[in-house]
Amino acid sequence: MTKIERAAWLLSRSGIGVALRRLPTWDGLLTLCFHRIGSREDSGWERTIWDATLEELDRTLRFLRRHAQLVTPTELLAMETPPRGPHVLLTFDDGYREWATEVLPLLRAHDVTAAFFLATGFIDEPRAPWWYELPWMVRESHVETLPTGEWLDEPLPLGEARDGAADSLLDAYKALPAERCEEFLDWVSEATGSGRCKPGSVRDDWLPWDMARELRDAGMEIGGHSADHPVLARLPAAGQQEQISRCARRIEAELGQPMRMFAYPVGLADSFGETTKIALRKEGVQVAFGYRGGYARAGRPLDPLDVPRVTGGMEPLILRAALTLPQAFARW
Repeated sequence: MTKIERAAWLLSRSGIGVALRRLPTWDGLLTLCFHRIGSREDSGWERTIWDATLEELDRTLRFLRRHAQLVTPTELLAMETPPRGPHVLLTFDDGYREWATEVLPLLRAHDVTAAFFLATGFIDEPRAPWWYELPWMVRESHVETLPTGEWLDEPLPLGEARDGAADSLLDAYKALPAERCEEFLDWVSEATGSGRCKPGSVRDDWLPWDMARELRDAGMEIGGHSADHPVLARLPAAGQQEQISRCARRIEAELGQPMRMFAYPVGLADSFGETTKIALRKEGVQVAFGYRGGYARAGRPLDPLDVPRVTGGMEPLILRAALTLPQAFARW
């Protein structure tokens, strides 16, 4: 167990945990971020892409209904400061087909309204994104080590530690200038011997526009996640504006409504900045979300273009701890 898992286990087993759950121990807004929902075993892609099975999401919604007030995206748009008492908002990033086929019926059953953020370029031109490709190339590789050189300062062992190697390559990708990202993917494809993913292999993974309209018609908020999911801060100002504007135009053209909300791709502190916020303001975006942990505390002004989020893919034990003491457990 990690330290945070051990602390969550102790909290759940102690009388302190029971007492805390009966008291209003925190005030504010905790925003949960999900990506893929479904069975990890049925996919040829990296298992860590999935945040929860449908059954796990169902249990999470039941738990949230009992222990927090669920906030709608429309309510957040009207907020100036987070409310008192424990409040939770649900969000989903990227644009996956199961949102309409599997997740929407579940949200309806629990009377929950969520925000869904689309990387519109992948809907218009389905293909494998970099966060699919890099883990896939590592897993498919038959080499033991990636060599040093232009891209790596030291050899990167693959062997049995495939998840760690994939994480290292993902971190390296996120730090690159945007214009070098495709070169890096091509190098990894050659160094691993795995090649690049064929676009058709993931065509059915993405949410088509007619299903996005189903989400809209069900009252869900449809926001933007850029056109092609780059790390926006690695782009010049014009490139950031282009990614955000393209996304906004496609949402308005297909859904007949403006892009009021936005989720920063990657969402870490160095993945967006004031230049990005300026681009969002030009498109009329009212609320934007990071993805680096924490929650919006009551009594403090809310920065509408930097609302904190945490992963919704926590183990159930840690999720319960986060709903009890987000000060300690609401981490990315």
